[in-house]
Amino acid sequence: MDDLIRHLLAYAREQRGWSQSDLVAHLDRAARRHGLRSGADKSAVSRWENGRKQPSLDSQILIAEAFDIPVTELESHGWPDWLPGRDLPMPLGSAYTVHALRDAQKAAMDRRSFMTYSASALAGLAAQWATTEPDRLTSALSGRTAVDAELVDWLEETSARLTALPTEQRQHTIKLMDAHLATVTDLIDGGEHSERTGRRLHTLAASLSTTCGWYRFDQGRHYAAGKLWTAALHSSHAAGDRDFGAGVLSDFAYQSNWLGKPDASVHQLGHAISGTEHPTARSLLLLRRARAHAALGERSACYQDLSEAEAALSARAVDPAPSWCVWMSPADLAVDSGQCLLDLGRVREAHAEMAEGLALLPKSRDKTRGIFLTYQAKGFLQAKDVEQAVAVTTESLDLATRIGAERCVTLVRELAPAFQHYREVDGVADLMDRLRVA
Repeated sequence: MDDLIRHLLAYAREQRGWSQSDLVAHLDRAARRHGLRSGADKSAVSRWENGRKQPSLDSQILIAEAFDIPVTELESHGWPDWLPGRDLPMPLGSAYTVHALRDAQKAAMDRRSFMTYSASALAGLAAQWATTEPDRLTSALSGRTAVDAELVDWLEETSARLTALPTEQRQHTIKLMDAHLATVTDLIDGGEHSERTGRRLHTLAASLSTTCGWYRFDQGRHYAAGKLWTAALHSSHAAGDRDFGAGVLSDFAYQSNWLGKPDASVHQLGHAISGTEHPTARSLLLLRRARAHAALGERSACYQDLSEAEAALSARAVDPAPSWCVWMSPADLAVDSGQCLLDLGRVREAHAEMAEGLALLPKSRDKTRGIFLTYQAKGFLQAKDVEQAVAVTTESLDLATRIGAERCVTLVRELAPAFQHYREVDGVADLMDRLRVA
């Protein structure tokens, strides 16, 4: 999981095999070369890596010297983006699409990669082989015969079946999805195909990259998720599908909000909203931006986006909703509206919205239910209804553990400090014991 390496400074240490004590020693040596003392210790390094404190300019100069980084980098990029490990997405264009897909697949296999792109960087085998003819696929992969429509039909159908599996089952099929994406990438790279078939392959690659990215996101592997979503953005661009690209930007925005960067989320969603017209898609994007505005305490902007999201979801659409947001429903609108209200201090109204949304949510969306239950538990804790909070948190933890969604488990675990004040309440001590080992 990426939360083993939470910060670029920790990542830079890991690249060199340094412990925090090793880094302190390197800073001391750098300071002595200038007749100075660094003043840094393990506690200081820990605070820097946890984001609780930013090193002073003098300390940053010593850190740069320890890592052999020109001091001019400090002027070009803010802390911590000048550290080694900063990763920039490749520009969109046909020359980069396959490279982005290959890069994403490598990142998906690398469990030591850094957790995510910086905000500044963002402001940018198949399953069931018996059902197809192996010789035909092998021939297409080698370029000896053209990738025909029937083969792409099979690839699309298999992808759709894997993606449509219930949440609890999808955790067991991710290797098939990864292999499916690798096959499609090979066909794009080395197969012979018409322009129309190429667009279909790119569309399929975008869909698979998005799904594989969400799996990594749920496992807390944010860097790999970002790489896969970058590949999805490249592939949707190559397919000429701007609407799908808007959905990918919205995934990045969701991730930014999740990682405590709502200002970046607002920026990304502004671009995404400008790129789609379907009312269901616009409703989802507006709702996500409302969440970011609420996290920033921007009441008027939040309420405006919530109002527009509700109106868009109610609008009659001529065409079906895009595949990336077809699940968007009144349940999502209600619960996320409730979370907005909770962030803005309107606790009683938040409870009503969340209860309504949870009642509407179908069982097939258990991962979403687990996240929504955690939102609801936060609301109960704010209202000091501890017994209800314990019951809802326990249900969310049970569900998250069963479906194997580490992101949901982490979200539940983050409630532990709020329960510390209520250890005398029935059920709290047992729940705290479970959260410690979750």
